[in-house]
Amino acid sequence: MIDAAISFNPLIFLIIPLAFLIGSVPFGILFAKGSGVDLMSTGSKNIGATNVLRTAGKLPAVLTLLCDMFKGTLALFICNVMITHLDPGNWSPELALTIEDLWLGIAGLAAVSGHMFSVFLSFRGGKGVATGLGVMLYYSLPTAGIMLLIWVLMAVTFRYSSLAAIAAVTAMPVILALFDASTPKIIIGVLITLLIIMKHKQNIQRLISGTESKIGNKSKAGK
Repeated sequence: MIDAAISFNPLIFLIIPLAFLIGSVPFGILFAKGSGVDLMSTGSKNIGATNVLRTAGKLPAVLTLLCDMFKGTLALFICNVMITHLDPGNWSPELALTIEDLWLGIAGLAAVSGHMFSVFLSFRGGKGVATGLGVMLYYSLPTAGIMLLIWVLMAVTFRYSSLAAIAAVTAMPVILALFDASTPKIIIGVLITLLIIMKHKQNIQRLISGTESKIGNKSKAGK
């Protein structure tokens, strides 16, 4: 299967830099700047929707959240269009679906990585939660729905955005497995989860020490 994926039309490899570039667009900085806020020097200095909410207000935060999610969805949509228009050869339906899952996952992983290590921010960036959710909206809609439910329940109960994100993302590969997802989907889910948790290292340390900022708190700590 790996050989078939690699020997697929070489043009498909263009999705990796393209998805990374799409993920790199720092919508949080753009929307916060519209409200007169320099996001990289304010609050937690993170480019995600939580810091935008704390520093620039609800509307810029909602727009940031939606656009960061859209980056993940768009990357997979473009990848799917590319696969559709490139001749995969005489594959069986099962192999074709597996290869599609693999390349869509690679596009999603590249988009999340682009958000975390943006080429427009000297390879700095956000935590990747919203972009990862956007990837799942295209990759596995039921998984995205359950992740969102977990986030809401955790956020309402404990009022920690970071804790809610970590819980939702950690559940991602488990939910994929429960829905009998293909092996490539589960592997991609694990990789995205590890990347996002790695980016939450400082949040985890603050949660343990009891210094993490809660939702609605305008302190400098946070997601």
